[in-house]
Amino acid sequence: MVNKIIIGSDHAGLSLKLKVIEHLESRGVEVVDVGTHTSDSCNYPDYATALCKKIQSGEAELGILICGTGIGMSMAANKHNGIRAACCSDTFSARMTRMHNNANVLCMGERVVGAGLACDLADLFIDTEYLGGRHEARVQMLADIETSN
Repeated sequence: MVNKIIIGSDHAGLSLKLKVIEHLESRGVEVVDVGTHTSDSCNYPDYATALCKKIQSGEAELGILICGTGIGMSMAANKHNGIRAACCSDTFSARMTRMHNNANVLCMGERVVGAGLACDLADLFIDTEYLGGRHEARVQMLADIETSN
């Protein structure tokens, strides 16, 4: 189990983010919230960048980003070296993206998933270990794409 996680959202994901934070803290997970902290309209790439920088620096291994659909956050996060963000709205994908892809950022959409499912997705994401092995070569291929572009 992960003991610390970084979380962020834009205005469209704020309500769900607060519910996920409450859930994770009830499990004893330390949560670092990079914002937003209001419902005022804002730009999701700012919060994706803030979260990714903390993961790149080693402050935490995993992060969760929430916007309206999760798509914009995943696109923004995946622009950062070393970040493997996956937008998930089902439990199978949340588990498999950790096991096979070694994803380090879970993206979700408040307009797509409810609070109960979001908490389940967060649990699966932080509790599932990367399998490595035969998947390692593919994850390395992703890293190689980053360095070649």
